[in-house]
Amino acid sequence: MMSGDGTSMTGRRLVYLDHAATTPTAPEVVKAMLPYFSERFGNPSSIYGIARESRDAIDRAREQVARAINASPEEIFVTSGGTEADNWAIKGAAYANRAKGNHIVTSAIEHHAVLHTCQYLETQGFRMTYLPVDEYGRVDPGALEETLTDQTILVSIMAANNEIGTLEPIAECAGVCRDRGVRFHTDAVQAIGSVPVDVEALGVDMLSLSAHKFYGPKGVGALYVRKGVRLDNLLHGGGQERRRRAGTENLAGIVGMGAAIERAVERREEYARRMAALRDRLYSGIAERIEHVRLNGHPTERLPGNLNCAFEFIEGESMLLLLDAAGICASSGSACTSGSLDPSHVLLAIGLAHENAHGSLRLTLGESNTDGDVDYVLETLPPIVERLRTMSPLYANYRRSCNVQ
Repeated sequence: MMSGDGTSMTGRRLVYLDHAATTPTAPEVVKAMLPYFSERFGNPSSIYGIARESRDAIDRAREQVARAINASPEEIFVTSGGTEADNWAIKGAAYANRAKGNHIVTSAIEHHAVLHTCQYLETQGFRMTYLPVDEYGRVDPGALEETLTDQTILVSIMAANNEIGTLEPIAECAGVCRDRGVRFHTDAVQAIGSVPVDVEALGVDMLSLSAHKFYGPKGVGALYVRKGVRLDNLLHGGGQERRRRAGTENLAGIVGMGAAIERAVERREEYARRMAALRDRLYSGIAERIEHVRLNGHPTERLPGNLNCAFEFIEGESMLLLLDAAGICASSGSACTSGSLDPSHVLLAIGLAHENAHGSLRLTLGESNTDGDVDYVLETLPPIVERLRTMSPLYANYRRSCNVQ
């Protein structure tokens, strides 16, 4: 755990730079949730007084989510998080529209909640197109239009990439789909709270979000479904969520999601400005101190707190272990830590060689980070990279090829 002065409870300095993975639940969000664990605990499906209080709390949270993305409360359906929302949007639209066609389009850099869902649907007789991206990780709306056929029933393109932070041209892509009568879904899990998200301005039919990415609790999210969009149910059982999503509601979590998204929208502009300034200072410092570094993702059309760099000649997992020993929490472009030897599918899709994709580091900033944290990383990271390169056969070969002594 962290104390208020940026140290861990063991006294070691802790710099948390993995906010894209999860954010801590904000204290005021926790405060809003607490009564719904033990005082206002009624089951929202019951009819007595404390149950009606629970139902009212869910309705308020639904309104908070709707206001945040410029939707109507009736278009917001609570889920267990972004993964469920993605699964429901894609499977639900696929099965509801199967009589019209079997073709679904997505991008090569989607979160696995989308990619694995699409791969599952391929086993069920659906046909997929995985759009390539450019060197910055952006989908071309023109290329999307060329893939659409009279059998296309759904397109799913993420709003912002979780690894490299690139923002996608969602309004343009959704416009292409709208002109062709094709439903459009976006995974906006990384975007909420960092960039403006307005479902009317974007023109999307469905949108996924998850509370723990914007200082809310884990285990709760939502799916926006534009009025008139047909979806098959993903979960069956009781009549919760207007008979669309069965299961007793995560009452405290839903309250927390509503409080967190309202808080995030109120703070978004200042938050984005501060995160972008810290990110740019961090990258400038890295580029000045370390050679053979590449910025991954779009240089300007990116999330304000996301920095992803490829460090040539070394592996990201080794960097992570040494950074962790120094109290810096980050993530790597390599999936080694999850038990796979394959590098990130996102980094390969933007054209990185395997060895460079393995040497990538993602540093994602958040509310708790300071200039002092940036200074600490800039003091700590260069000697780590230098140390790893002295042990790297790839670096030794490079130096020999350049006749460097």
